[in-house]
Amino acid sequence: MNSVQINKQTALKNETLNMMLEQYKQYLFDDYLPFIEEYVYDKEHGGYFWNTSYKGKQLSSHKRTWYDARGTWVYSYLYKVLDPNPQYLERAKQTLQLLFKSKETNARFWPWSYDKAGNDLQEREGDIYGNLFVAEALAAYSDASGEKDAWDEAKNILQEAFALYQTKEYRYLLEYSPTKDYPEAEEILGHYMIVLHLCTTLLRLQADAELEEIADYCLEALLQKHYDAELNLMPELLSKAGSGLGESLDQFVYIGHAIETLWMIMDEAKRREDRELFDLAASRFKFHVEVAKDDLFGGFFHCLDHAKENRFLLDKVLWAQEEVMVGCLILMEECSDEWAYHTFQNTLQYLQQQFILDHLPYRPWQINGNRQMNREEEGIRIENYHHPRHLIFGILALQKIINRNTLNLNSYEK
Repeated sequence: MNSVQINKQTALKNETLNMMLEQYKQYLFDDYLPFIEEYVYDKEHGGYFWNTSYKGKQLSSHKRTWYDARGTWVYSYLYKVLDPNPQYLERAKQTLQLLFKSKETNARFWPWSYDKAGNDLQEREGDIYGNLFVAEALAAYSDASGEKDAWDEAKNILQEAFALYQTKEYRYLLEYSPTKDYPEAEEILGHYMIVLHLCTTLLRLQADAELEEIADYCLEALLQKHYDAELNLMPELLSKAGSGLGESLDQFVYIGHAIETLWMIMDEAKRREDRELFDLAASRFKFHVEVAKDDLFGGFFHCLDHAKENRFLLDKVLWAQEEVMVGCLILMEECSDEWAYHTFQNTLQYLQQQFILDHLPYRPWQINGNRQMNREEEGIRIENYHHPRHLIFGILALQKIINRNTLNLNSYEK
């Protein structure tokens, strides 16, 4: 291919990328953020009225640690990397204050839910993910605000959660188990996933030998223990003893988690500047995406109940589609990967056709649906983490790719 052909091909690709970049900016700044501001964010107490319909109807004033912590991460990260609007940082700080108000001093977990003022509703005990999401929120807030104490607190929460997870007695109430006979899990891929990504985040801000050690442990668990070489897939569950759980559970691949995990390993490889690790994660990411693909109706499945029987849950969830998109963005930015470019473009078209409710104010995105995505529902929750994270990552990555392509065009022209 001569320089004229390369120049023309790059220019055409840049035109498409620019169009997608403008769409992403509209989805974030014209649609998502105004919707959250008008219907979801509690301006009096902080936090998010997550139980809200797609039309903006508040269905409950209850709040959740998960969603408040994740929303805090979004506003903090948005302030740091895209738009230093003081209101974002104020919203993040206000919600952190609500989160710390809601937790009893000696409780091992943040509460599962609380009222709008932060009083524990005592519906059930919180979980380790809630604590880790609070730590992630603190890490992002520390980076945005410059408050070092928030980084220290994030590290402390992470270390305490990881130590708890390593105890023989630890069990997690598994709400997505493929069998009702296994409601409490011992070793969970999703735990290592979040801990690793939190280590990556904190270590990008400050070197720390203790966190490096935890990150190494998580990588070994994810790349070796939670990897089935015969299937080339990542089973979600293991036993503490390392023995099998029986075929029904050994074949269980929560493939949306695996896809999310693998882009997070790519991200950690970038931090370490470890090309071998990056390439390994990228190869496994692509394989998992291809396995999860629904060739008949489009999009990706998020749960493979039994790998050898090829038995999937057939519903579609937004977060799983968007984790595919994030991984593709990383590959596009780092490697100019053509597979990633086409997968990203095709998946974006699928999301635009099947998930975006164009007829409603602020064009909200449905968080789930049936396999065909042909049954519109009123909605009972607004996604305030995977969705805005994907949009922010998309804007950042597309800008970098376009800038690189433009430099290449200019060099060819010279």
